[in-house]
Amino acid sequence: MTDQKSASTTVDGAVDSSTSSNFIRNKIADDIKQNKHGGRVHTRFPPEPNGYLHIGHAKSICLNFGVAAENSGLCNLRFDDTNPEKESQEYVDAIKDNISWLGFQWNGDVRYSSNYFEQLYAFAVQLIESGKAYVCDLSANEAREYRGSLTQPGRNSPHRDRSIEENRDLFERMRTGEFADGHCSLRAKIDMASPNINMRDPVLYRIRHIEHHQTGTQWCIYPTYDYTHCLSDAIEGITHSLCTLEFEDHRPLYDWILHTLEIASIAGASDLADTDSEYVLPEQTEFAKLKLNHTIVGKRKLKEMVETNVVTGWDDPRMPTLAGMRRRGFTAAALRNFCESVGVARSDSIVDLGMLEHAIRDDLDKNSPRAMCVLNPVTVVLTNLPDEHLQILSMANHPKVDEMGRRSVPLTKRVVIDRSDFEELPVQGFKRLIAGGEVRLRGAYVIKCIDVIKDDAGELVELHCSVDLDTLGKKPEGRKVKGVIHWVSEAKGIPLNVRLYDRLFTVENPESKDIEDIRECLNEDSLIEITSCIAEPSIMEEGASSSYQFEREGYYCLDEKESSENKLVFNRTITLRDSW
Repeated sequence: MTDQKSASTTVDGAVDSSTSSNFIRNKIADDIKQNKHGGRVHTRFPPEPNGYLHIGHAKSICLNFGVAAENSGLCNLRFDDTNPEKESQEYVDAIKDNISWLGFQWNGDVRYSSNYFEQLYAFAVQLIESGKAYVCDLSANEAREYRGSLTQPGRNSPHRDRSIEENRDLFERMRTGEFADGHCSLRAKIDMASPNINMRDPVLYRIRHIEHHQTGTQWCIYPTYDYTHCLSDAIEGITHSLCTLEFEDHRPLYDWILHTLEIASIAGASDLADTDSEYVLPEQTEFAKLKLNHTIVGKRKLKEMVETNVVTGWDDPRMPTLAGMRRRGFTAAALRNFCESVGVARSDSIVDLGMLEHAIRDDLDKNSPRAMCVLNPVTVVLTNLPDEHLQILSMANHPKVDEMGRRSVPLTKRVVIDRSDFEELPVQGFKRLIAGGEVRLRGAYVIKCIDVIKDDAGELVELHCSVDLDTLGKKPEGRKVKGVIHWVSEAKGIPLNVRLYDRLFTVENPESKDIEDIRECLNEDSLIEITSCIAEPSIMEEGASSSYQFEREGYYCLDEKESSENKLVFNRTITLRDSW
């Protein structure tokens, strides 16, 4: 990657001059310079609707939508929905919702590969009629045996030399539902001795008597991903098909399918058929996946965690899904910034989770209003204030951003502080409240502990403190008070539950082959729920934010899914600093 910078358009229409160039941006720039594709840039984000989007998808989304926007191009959202056995409308809806939340808008209507099933079928017939595809009766296990290995060439199927007429008839009968699942398949006729196993007569169609979430029972044969993907790109007039590295070995098949079919028939079926735009076949370019340590992103394992109740669902705030991160309080801007900082490379690498956490903290520090919340409260009675005392203090919502305004914080005779902010027998260097000592209540007065009240078992019940009424916004005369602690009015505060989320896994590579059961490396403290917390009332005022920095505690957001009229739940998004 070079140090060169190029301007790009962000989701809010502003120009971002900090976008780093990479080999994909450079390739697109060269294509535009050479007027390839008529100067068009048209990308697509093509998820399979068999799970929720995760952090790895965020990189692909940002790349595909980003390079299109930078070059005044278009980006389609297309669901590659060729396997109805694992797909559902729930996943479709969740994917659309999370792309919008991340800040991107696709070109035109949402597209589905299933929209093109009739065209794909016609292209398959064309391959049959040109002698480039045949119906094979080998079972899946038999086909695997015939396929060979990385060191041994494959063997031709005994059905490879069927006549064109027989293949056409069998393929039509496959479509009409005459055969059971697995009875036969349509395969490309390429080269069973190819060093690239993907070119050894790959399957193009399988029989699946399964209802499809878009087409219902209209079809009982479904095209494979490799066959569908390249043709869907071509039909949509995609110029740059950006894929992750695992598809690099599939690129020869991508090209074979497109170049074996008549380009005129593809062009005629494409979205460019009735335009003046030059039609050029799309090209596939691969880039490295986004992989994080301490994280699992494989859909199969994510689904397994959901189904075995390791987590509470796809949107569990510990999950690396966009739905989970969103619910935990991660911001779309932070994820976009993180993906840009990671960059686009040609080889795989693992990114430290700390980079993502830094991006989250950086964004929240700049944009989150402040509030006080006491997680483990103990009552402090301010003895020299009258019982009915109610004083409204004004505090800044952000220490560095005046535009965020100010908030009203009530001070009453009885307040609560965190138990960890008081020590009767302090260790050396303890700078908070001690028996006989002074501390400042944030934004308020200096108080002095004059009595420690305990129950019969010797447990702390409450603290009695006097208030120096001359210290509001002033330093106390003749002495230094170093400690500042947060507090909340006991009578006016808002009760809530807090969920402390942390990393789900204790090991760097939970997807390692050496780990047979992911439960072996679960972090037992990945979720700790604290009840009886209390926060200042500003968090529930009209127009209040849903995300805050609870001062001295971390960044928290309202969990709308778990909260109700009788119960408020806030999730810890992230600590103030790295605790690992």
